[in-house]
Amino acid sequence: MKKWWRKKKAKRITNKKHSDHYTFIDFLFDVLFYIPELILFPLRMIWWLIRGFGRLVGNLFDAI
Repeated sequence: MKKWWRKKKAKRITNKKHSDHYTFIDFLFDVLFYIPELILFPLRMIWWLIRGFGRLVGNLFDAI
């Protein structure tokens, strides 16, 4: 009985390790990682545009 149990346990562990199923927990982690990016990316783009425009104007005044 002990050999059978060890064999079954080893098989179950290897199946879990090599499983490529997309679970609900995987989905939740994906959502939790993407929501901040979706919120922060537009703000970052606006910041870069304002900063780039400010540097452009600053360089124009330095050239005069």
